[in-house]
Amino acid sequence: MRIGVLASGRGSNLQALIDAWQEGKFEAEFVAVGSDYAEAQALKRAEKTKIPYRAFPKQDYSSRWEQEQAILAWLKGSQIELLVLAGFMRVLSAEFLKTLNCPVLNIHPSLLPSFPGLHAQRQAIEYGVKVSGCTVHFVDEGLDSGPIILQEAVPVEPGDTEETLSERILKVEHKLYPEAVRLITTGQVSIRR
Repeated sequence: MRIGVLASGRGSNLQALIDAWQEGKFEAEFVAVGSDYAEAQALKRAEKTKIPYRAFPKQDYSSRWEQEQAILAWLKGSQIELLVLAGFMRVLSAEFLKTLNCPVLNIHPSLLPSFPGLHAQRQAIEYGVKVSGCTVHFVDEGLDSGPIILQEAVPVEPGDTEETLSERILKVEHKLYPEAVRLITTGQVSIRR
């Protein structure tokens, strides 16, 4: 399966996927890593692993749609069969998803449907929940609303801050995301269109 990845930041989930792939945990080929930030650490990780990469900084485009068109053309040219969002901090338009026409995965730092959107860990702490976690899901037109593939709970400890809870959840994300990709690449999980 040909996998493309979009990431906005340091790319720690991308690295977890690359590590699992190099350890033989799933059969796939990473063929594209894109970012909306030219200096994203994720692009350096791709370069180090010799995965084709490209930046699409928003200031280079006159509109969000023009940026999405450039990303789409690049991903389609790479013939991806699965798009994985690894900390990509932009919501993809319905038109983008329809045009791409392949499954798109995302990982979110809460037990969806609770606390969608930005700052999920802060939302969990402010709400006072005792358990948070992370969710891998298919992306649809809504905000963190697509079909759930895997979830894992992470306790919220007394005295947790957004940063400490985020750190613990991220460690779980690094295990859960590669497992979800393995399930998809082996045909054990799919989405019906």
